[in-house]
Amino acid sequence: MLLKNTINELIKIIAKPRSYIGFGALTLLIGVILLAMKADGKSFISFVTASFEQTLSFNGEILNGNLMAFIILQMLIIHVPLLVALVTGDLVSGEAAMGTLRMMATKPISRSAILGSKLLAGAIYTLLLTLWMAFMAYGVGQWMFGSGDLIVLNNDGLVIIPADDILWRYLYGFGLAYLALLAIASMSICFSVFSDNSIGPIVSTMSVIILFTIIGSLDVSSFNSIQPFLLTTHMSAWRSLFEMPVPVQEILNSIYILLAHIIGFTGIALWKFNKKDINT
Repeated sequence: MLLKNTINELIKIIAKPRSYIGFGALTLLIGVILLAMKADGKSFISFVTASFEQTLSFNGEILNGNLMAFIILQMLIIHVPLLVALVTGDLVSGEAAMGTLRMMATKPISRSAILGSKLLAGAIYTLLLTLWMAFMAYGVGQWMFGSGDLIVLNNDGLVIIPADDILWRYLYGFGLAYLALLAIASMSICFSVFSDNSIGPIVSTMSVIILFTIIGSLDVSSFNSIQPFLLTTHMSAWRSLFEMPVPVQEILNSIYILLAHIIGFTGIALWKFNKKDINT
């Protein structure tokens, strides 16, 4: 019954025009970035590496598909949550507003299973959106720019990663990005359970992300104790995979925090949905 209900939820998502906004936006944004870098990327790279060229000599093509995927993931990971919330924030509140949630409650299926199917459908949609981002950023980037060693600038200076040591980093990197977006999806669905309109959960999700981002970026002593536990602090955990050596424990801590958010938001949503008055 849960599987059948999940398929029905996916059909509902497919039928909504807003479900395609995310894919269209990613295609447009990544396409513009790739075309712009193809046209004038060498000037941009020369500007970034100018301070290092006095002491280092760069051989080979710095501007390649691996670097483009890194740049795109860095630029978009903060903006993709809005595209996720546009769909997942409407899964419960949208049906509550239309009155179809009452019809679902009359079916021989528990409320937990109803919400569980919506959570699974939201997770699948988020996965497809992440896979499309990976295809556009890495796949199309490799096709347009070719492969090569990756040069990453971090707090310790330049890190040069050989081309044959990169693919697995992106596989895990997009996996971490998906986990972060899944936490966003669970948060927006949680807000959706508390609302009876579609706009509220979307606005609430983005407001929380903006608030957490501001708190995480402020160097204030009173915020230092809570910054490590904020969802937004770990949305860029994928960057740690491009350090040498890879800080495994730091990445694991980020995974634990993201999973804690997913479990917490899911638990709150289930509790509220089982108490929600949807029969009147």
